[in-house]
Amino acid sequence: MEQQIPTAAASGRTLLPGFADPVDDAQATFRAALNALAHPGRIHEVLADCGVPEGLSPAMTALLLTLVDVDTPLWLPESVGADTLAFLRFHCGCPIVPSPSLARFAAVPAGLAAPALSSCHPGDPAYPDLSTTLLIEVDSLDSGPQVVLSGPGIESRQTLSAAGLPGGFWREWRINHQRFPLGVDVLLTQGRRICGLPRSTRLEN
Repeated sequence: MEQQIPTAAASGRTLLPGFADPVDDAQATFRAALNALAHPGRIHEVLADCGVPEGLSPAMTALLLTLVDVDTPLWLPESVGADTLAFLRFHCGCPIVPSPSLARFAAVPAGLAAPALSSCHPGDPAYPDLSTTLLIEVDSLDSGPQVVLSGPGIESRQTLSAAGLPGGFWREWRINHQRFPLGVDVLLTQGRRICGLPRSTRLEN
């Protein structure tokens, strides 16, 4: 069942603007997301300007404005604020669903609990692209425990240091990778930066 979210108009609040240049900004953000997933573990920057609701980062907001629409159910933690929900409802028109297993995208702002990868939709053998893509805001993409990644899009090995990932994330990632071609793709965000982790990426250490 879809959650019923009050609109900003109903609550008397003024909505923040979306992209300053909707076409160019969405295209640039989409290219950044594609590059991040094509080159796992590398850090890319999202430059598009848009309003940023409290609790979201510029990168996560831009990704949601680009990737989510009326045909892409979105899951968010229950504690996400009403202003953020109203912003996404207005600018994206997306249905908000109560479970990540029902979502094409799931977004976790900083400090909020992320769902287990196993609780997201892994796709269908005939349509693996119908899986959930999980966006997680982390504390840093420069510090934290270092991991070594390999797989498609990585020439030999790629190191990544991310602080603020959910507990047990890399353990879950090994299981997620073993389900390939099913499984969940992840985009880590921090400020204006993003890092892609497609399900084809292996954890070496």
